[in-house]
Amino acid sequence: MEQNKNNKLSALWQFVKFGLVGAFNTVLNYLIYNFCYYVFHSGVHIANISGFVITVFSAYLLQSRFVFKQDETAEKRVWWKVLIKTYISYSFTGLFLTEILLFLWINVINLGQYLGGVCEWLAGFGINFKPQDLAASLAPLLNMVITIPLNFIINKFWAYRQKKKTD
Repeated sequence: MEQNKNNKLSALWQFVKFGLVGAFNTVLNYLIYNFCYYVFHSGVHIANISGFVITVFSAYLLQSRFVFKQDETAEKRVWWKVLIKTYISYSFTGLFLTEILLFLWINVINLGQYLGGVCEWLAGFGINFKPQDLAASLAPLLNMVITIPLNFIINKFWAYRQKKKTD
């Protein structure tokens, strides 16, 4: 009974640490995305891929160190295999799924058509956005509601999973 309680607390703490690493990488990704979009005029897809490449590597480094630590009673992880699995897992959510969702928000739902009033309100504060630009900035935030829980599950149970040692 006590062991089960400790396991639940450990899993909860692991999810919190994953969330903290994710929050850092989310902010970093969002900054990179907007920097590429507004400074380099790269478009949403190039901005998304640029943020992806940099922040997945950052996620790998931080998660390896703080979230999914080596279990010394299990087989040792091979760092490059974990890195490859991390890129694969985030490719599904961070590229494939987010690209589909970006297309959905921007091209199918046309999120910008609903943001004219928000743009006018922001203009009252000296912040000027075209509705389609505000949509391009908000779409990645909407994506996170879907991708963050998926990232945790995929990383915990696949990318960072360790096999038990056989005697």
